[in-house]
Formats: sequence, structure tokens, C-alpha cells
Amino acid sequence: MAGVIAGGGPPATPALLDLVHDIVNVSGGFGHVFKKDCTDLVRRISLLTHLFEEIRELDGDSGPSNAPASSSSSSSSNSSWLSDLVVALQAAKRLLVLAGSFEPSTFSDGPAKKIAFQFQCVTWKLEKALGNLPYDHFDISEEVQEQVELVRAQLRRATERYEAHNSKILSRALSQPLDKEIDLLHSSNRVIGSLHIESTGTIDHEVKAQLENVPKGNSLISSSSDQMLFELENPRNSSASSEICVLNDADANMGNNSADKVPVDIKKPDSILIPDDFLCPISLELMRDPVIVATGQTYERSYIQRWIDCGNVTCPKTQQKLLHLTLTPNYVLRSLITQWCAKHNIEQPTGLANGRIKKSDGSFRYVSGDIAAIEALVRKLSNQSIEERRAAVTEIRSLSKRSTDNRILIAEAGAIPALVNLLTIGDMLTQENAVTSILNLSIYENNKGLIMLAGAIPSIVQVLRVGSMEARENAAATLFSLSLADENKIIIGASGAIPALVELLQNGSTRGKKDAATALFNLCIYQGNKGRAVRAGIITALLNMLTDSSNCMVDEALTILSVLASHQEAKVAIVKASTIPVLIDLMRTGLPRNKENATAILLSLCKRDTENLACIGRLGAVIPLTELAKSGTERAKRKATSLLEHLRKLQQL
Repeated sequence: MAGVIAGGGPPATPALLDLVHDIVNVSGGFGHVFKKDCTDLVRRISLLTHLFEEIRELDGDSGPSNAPASSSSSSSSNSSWLSDLVVALQAAKRLLVLAGSFEPSTFSDGPAKKIAFQFQCVTWKLEKALGNLPYDHFDISEEVQEQVELVRAQLRRATERYEAHNSKILSRALSQPLDKEIDLLHSSNRVIGSLHIESTGTIDHEVKAQLENVPKGNSLISSSSDQMLFELENPRNSSASSEICVLNDADANMGNNSADKVPVDIKKPDSILIPDDFLCPISLELMRDPVIVATGQTYERSYIQRWIDCGNVTCPKTQQKLLHLTLTPNYVLRSLITQWCAKHNIEQPTGLANGRIKKSDGSFRYVSGDIAAIEALVRKLSNQSIEERRAAVTEIRSLSKRSTDNRILIAEAGAIPALVNLLTIGDMLTQENAVTSILNLSIYENNKGLIMLAGAIPSIVQVLRVGSMEARENAAATLFSLSLADENKIIIGASGAIPALVELLQNGSTRGKKDAATALFNLCIYQGNKGRAVRAGIITALLNMLTDSSNCMVDEALTILSVLASHQEAKVAIVKASTIPVLIDLMRTGLPRNKENATAILLSLCKRDTENLACIGRLGAVIPLTELAKSGTERAKRKATSLLEHLRKLQQL
């Protein structure tokens, strides 16, 4: 985003203005299917022009006269807000291009559902970015502030409407692809406080290190610059066809839906004719993961899975009714395709060729391991013998702990759908090993898409509800890993996972509670999940954690409350649970980070609420607030000073 941020000073807004003008110029000629959605989105974005024009006037200045002294933290905050907004606007622009030219297909309504879902993601992303606008750093007029708040309110209502409309679809589309890739470890600047996933030997040190790579700190959330990069530049005409983007490994971009699409840059010289048997009858593309359905026909797994998920129970090619919905890997055909690709010097659609896998930046990661042995092991996961399956999944769990290369090879061998099937069998040990294997595999970013595509979420939630304690712990950790992608937050929240996570938070082991807290924090970043968490009883659970004599999870409870306090339903529940006196006590006696978060929560509860403000005044909050304003952390000083100012204004009324 060159040219958007200039050094450490005020943001250079011409790039934003140009982007808004580009979006406004996209308007007109929208197709009838999404005309209203496109028009509404353009209108809301156009209202931001005045905001950027006012900020532009600050370029080259030192900032408002009453602004705090510049610091690396304030500069970072401004940069984070601006980068978030640029990413959201770029995503909106791409979405408008795609939705504007969308034509309904008689084959499937899947693409329309995906576009509707993307409108939900974009509106939420825009609202979140605007919510972090640092008014105190810019001399923004009250009129423009009111206009921005109006846009935020419109975006919030639009997100809620999209959520209500899409919620019925989501339950059937948990394994459908979502056109977005997100830079997780680099751009997940959300600070998760002290939340983390512990390892007790279930995951190897490398896996644990990667999970804990998510930045931690004292502040609640630093708005992330997740890249909502929808694949809109080169849409195909066929609604059943889409292009894969194989993403970077754990050191870089973490993708969530890469596996649902087929071939990457497959070279098809005009002189070489691909055998018909190698092409998926649905997508007409060279198959990546061929599977056999009940009628004996072979399809690319992602496309036939999507066909089934849309409620179809017939074979697309023969129109015969499918007696069962089991998808059997066609290893023989897969081997033949691999040999044919090697013979004709064609890049294989698996992404794994000649011992290397292509990454999204065009570079390659070299992968070592015995793929033949792993494929033989994966085949045993579908064995009729309970003992064979148990032994195979135990070995898969062990292999998936050891290295990233193993995680790549295991997924490439088609293990994930087989592991998902094992989540719902009655054998407890097999179930534990299966969910732990999926957790280990999810650490490699490209595998997240395969897991979502395999429809794993409902089965993981089932394990979370009724599995052994170890299985429940690792199911919660898996949901956290998958929820790092924003759109997965929406999918997981709609799946019924939140009540099960709250139950684990209340009654689980120490490790289970920490895993549940981490997952709940990440899910509740999405506004639509906050109400679900409140209705599931999370406030009571968090209050118990705050008042627990062991004080072992105060950090986690405060961090989650900090996220929830901006939601009206949660705000009412927090006050009703008599949490305010506990928070005031923590301002007096807690650790510095506890005091900071307690102050931030109280400020959220008291904004535009004179009753709560008067309550904290009566309960003696002024003394600890005054102390924090003098000697607290930088963030605590700001929050305490703001709250004291609100109290002073209340006394003058």
C-alpha cells in the first residue's frame, strides 16, 4: 500500500480519496441480481469523502494542537486503522466489479450465495475499520463525525440483515469455498492479551510456536489489517469453476479456502489433449483429488462435495439417485494423472510436484517425505476394521506433530475428509486422535481450506459437546486455529460452537478453559457472535473467572469482556451481573494489565450511559481512576483520563 502511509506522520489520504472515487465510478450498470446491494454499498462509501478531505488537510502538519505527543504506539494505531480501511475499500471495489457483472446460472446458485456472503464480510470489515477511527488524533468536525457514525450504523444494520439472510444458507454451506485469503500471522495484529493455546504433548513444539506467534500484549485489540482479497479480477464465465490460490506456509499468508478450487496455473499446451477421463465432469478441469460416488462416476472432490452440500442426491452425470453420499478416493486415477502430468511436463494440479509446493507469491517450498507410505496410511483410515483405523489415525496424529512437511503430505494424500469421518464414530480413542490430527494439520495454512471444505465444523462441534475432555480441549483449539480467518468466524459462530465453548469455559479442565477462552475471544471479534455468546451465558462464566480465588484466568476474562463491552446486549448483561464493583476493585488491586482492561471496560459501559457513570461514581471509582491517570500504563492513563472527564461533566449537569 505504498503511498498510503507516509513515515510516522498523518496518513496521506489522496490514495483513499482516489479509491473512493474509483468505487463511485464503478456504479451504474449493475446487474439486476445484486443491484440494490451494490447501490447501497456505493452510497455509503461515497459519504466518507468528506472525512478523507478533512484528514487530508492535516497532511504535512504535526496534528491537532490538543493531540498527545506523537509516539510509536499512536503512529502504529493510525497506520493500523488506515491499512484496515484501505483493505476493506479495496475488497469493496473488487466485490462491486464481480457482483455488478454477475449473471445467474442455471447450473447452481452457489456463486450467488458466495457473493451475498461476501457483502456481509465487506460491510462488517468497513464498519470495524471505521469503528477504530482515531478522532482524537484528527481535527474532525462534529458534522463529519456524525456522518461517519451514520455510515457505521447503516453498515452495522446491513451486516445484521446479511447475517439473518445468510444464516440459513451457512448451515448447509459450511464446506463451501469463500473467496477470500487472509494474511493471518503477519496481519493479525489483534492483540489476544494473555490468551493462548497450551500444549501438553498433543502438539509438537513447532505447532505450539506457530499458534503462539499470534501477537500478544496488554491492549484489547489492535485493529487488524487482514487482507480481504476476493478473487474478483478474473472471474470465469462458468459458475461451477473457480481458480485456486495456493497460499504461503505458516511463515506467511494463511489461506482458508484454497483447497476448494482446482488447478493452479496448469499448463495446457494447445498441442496436448488432456484425456477425458482426467477431467472432472462438472468443472471440465484436470482433477486434483478424484473421488468415486455411489454410481461409480468420478468427480473432483470439491465440486461433487459442493453439489451434495446444495442438497442434491443424484449423480450429476447419470442423474441416478445416490444410494449413499460416501466419496471414495480414486487413488488409481490420481496416480495416472500424476504420471501423465510428469510425462508431458505439465504442472500437477495438486500443487505438490517434484518434491515442492507452490506458494501464493510464486515461490516454492520444498517438501520431503515418503508420500507413498503416507498415502498407504491414509487409505487405512477408511478400513472396515476398527483396529486398523485406530492404528492408522494414531500414526497420522504422530506424523502430523513432527513437521510442516508431514502436514502438507498428509493433507495432499486426502487424509482430511477421512479424519472428519472418524470424528463421529463411537470409538473414543479414535475420535481423540482424529480431532488432534485435524488440529495439527490446521497449523499449516493451506490446510485450513481443506478442513473447511470437508465440512469439518459440525463434527468438531459435536466432539466439543460430547467428547472426552482431551478431545474437547483439542476441538476448542481447532476452532481457534480455524477462526483466525475472518469469514470462518461467521461460519463457526453460526454452527452452534459458541454454547459448547461456553460450557467448556465453565466446566472444563484448566487447559480446556484456556482453549475455550482463546476461541471465544477470537470468535467474538465478529459483532454477530457477541450476542450469541451473551445468550449462551458467557457473562456469568467470565464473572466467575474474575472472582475465582485462584486468579488463574483473570487476564482471559477481562480480555473477552473488553471485546464484548461494545455490544449493547452484552453491555446490559455485564451491568446486570453486578460486574461493575468487581471491575472497580480490580482497578485498585489488579496487575497493571488488569487495571488497564478493567478501566477500558468501564469506559465502554459508561459511554452514553449516565446511569452507569453515576454508579461508578457512587462506588468510589474516582480515587483509583485518578491514580491510574497519573501512574498507569499509557493505555490505562488515556482510558482513566477519559472516564474522569465524563464524571466531571456529569457532576456539572
